[in-house]
Amino acid sequence: MNVKSKQNDGFKNVLPYIVLMLVIVVVLFTLNMQGMKVNKLSTGELISELKENNVSEITVTPKSDESVFYIEGRLEGYKSSEKFTAKAVGTEMENILSLINKNAVKKYDTNADPGGSVFIYVLINVLPLVLIVIAMYFLFSKLANSNKNSMDFGRSKARLSNDNDKKSFKDVAGLNEEKQEVEELIDFLKNPKKFEKLGARIPKGVLLVGPPGTGKTLLAKAIAGEANVPFFFISGSDFVELFVGVGASRVRDMFKEAKRNAPCLIFIDEIDAVGRQRGTGLGGGHDEREQTLNQLLTEMDGFGENEGIIIIAATNRPDVLDPALLRPGRFDRQVTVSLPDANERESILKVHAKNKILGKDVNLKNLSLRTPGFSGADLENLLNEAALLAVRRNKSSVSMDEIDEATDRVLMGPAKTSRKISDKEKKLVSIHEAGHAVIGLKLEDAQEVHKITIIPRGMAGGYTMMLPKEEKIAVLTKNELLAQITGLLGGRVSEEMFLKEISTGASDDLKRATRIARSMVTEYGMSELGPVQYEEKSEGVFLGRDYNSKSKNFSDQVALEIDQQTRKIIEDCYDKAKKIIKDNEKLIMQLSDALMEYETITKEQIESIVKTGKIKLVEEIEDDSEEAPSKSKKEKKQEGK
Repeated sequence: MNVKSKQNDGFKNVLPYIVLMLVIVVVLFTLNMQGMKVNKLSTGELISELKENNVSEITVTPKSDESVFYIEGRLEGYKSSEKFTAKAVGTEMENILSLINKNAVKKYDTNADPGGSVFIYVLINVLPLVLIVIAMYFLFSKLANSNKNSMDFGRSKARLSNDNDKKSFKDVAGLNEEKQEVEELIDFLKNPKKFEKLGARIPKGVLLVGPPGTGKTLLAKAIAGEANVPFFFISGSDFVELFVGVGASRVRDMFKEAKRNAPCLIFIDEIDAVGRQRGTGLGGGHDEREQTLNQLLTEMDGFGENEGIIIIAATNRPDVLDPALLRPGRFDRQVTVSLPDANERESILKVHAKNKILGKDVNLKNLSLRTPGFSGADLENLLNEAALLAVRRNKSSVSMDEIDEATDRVLMGPAKTSRKISDKEKKLVSIHEAGHAVIGLKLEDAQEVHKITIIPRGMAGGYTMMLPKEEKIAVLTKNELLAQITGLLGGRVSEEMFLKEISTGASDDLKRATRIARSMVTEYGMSELGPVQYEEKSEGVFLGRDYNSKSKNFSDQVALEIDQQTRKIIEDCYDKAKKIIKDNEKLIMQLSDALMEYETITKEQIESIVKTGKIKLVEEIEDDSEEAPSKSKKEKKQEGK
């Protein structure tokens, strides 16, 4: 049905042009006929021309209802656009026919009576008029449709979700606390009288705040699905147009439509596109966006407390929103949708792994522990990339090899296996990455080393994957920050000590180390300057705000002290890295040799090098993992005895 409707729509779109072409052909034909020069001859003049043998072409057309003959033709010397016409009756026609036969006119023809053919009569007289009428009809209908569309310019672009797109809390893995926060919204939409009885006011608006990809849109759909109410969804950018006032008109129309379908739920995605603070920026405000925001604020105040309309908005930039939008009575509840922890990541992986064939070696729980900081969208992309790699390799299932490769692709980009690397560059990268790894292995508060590779990916010649030993929410201690800086400087120190030269490969490490050290001094109060915050994060949302925030909040003397303290932290960590790497020179060389030979070594292989000085092959690691369960069973039997 959809294919046929699309074909019909295509035919309807092309038909006006076909009709217009036919009209143009008819008009051109008529003009061409009008451009023909016609000379009218009397019967006597025609007979004289025939006697003088001046007629080169003649056509006779009889009229059935009268004894009249219409004659047309050409005389010698006529141009191609010139002809003569004449009319003869009875005996006159007999004389003309005898002269035609006598002088043997070059081209002589006789036509049937056009009045006897209804088709020819319609074709000549009626069809041009019909085509003109049809063309005018289509042109006027197109004009009417364009006027109708122009009248719909201010209509809301909010779309009503269909039943096939319904979601429930079963489709939302993790987010347990967030679900509890919105449970009463669902209860209100199902049974509003229970709240009215106790005089409770349900929030008019709920703001979902969190990093990109954490499931804010999915959670809003699940709320509507659980409450089984109409779900209108729109993006904040759909309100803003070139012409001032259009966005405000769309806001009015959206709320008008929502009141007709109450109880219902309106979801505004990326509300920061329309809800930014008013009057900001060097160039002043944005009239269209500000009028749209004013109308949104007015409409939210306009409907009653328990009319059954709840607005849910999502953003990852709550700091740029207008304060009037966040006051009680509008978006008076904020729900933070944070990145998932290990248990939630395992649940998310199970949801996205339902339609994929995973190998026996894939353990989703272990994978969740190896992906801290991944959002739900990142995890979905990870499994999808792994499935694409399995298809590319013609495998029947997704194994851990594809998932490891997909993890590297998501974090760093595809491996540049075809790139030729000289032995000198390869040795430099292996020494550099071994320096990072040794700091992670020997420093107490450093992160745990999971993988080292010297295969180039993205802009990096190699990398060391280091993950936290214990997953934390957002709090880091001073020792942990210093350990991060020391680990970042380990690569540069290793180059300097063992190759007697330094490279540009540490540029990103130095940038990150300097950023952490300066934040420790200016934001976290972790220096000799004391617990004072000299700077705060500013991401330059508006040019005006960013411009004003550049003014100094401290004197030049304090600025010098900040630079000195930052340098002191870096130098102390650099000295600590030197000492650790010098004490573990043998381990550096063992890791470097293993990287030169195998290019990539895993956590188990790194532990083997640390303990025995030798690297375990992948087959040996798999054999050990298979033997481990049998040993544990024997130990259990012995314990039971």
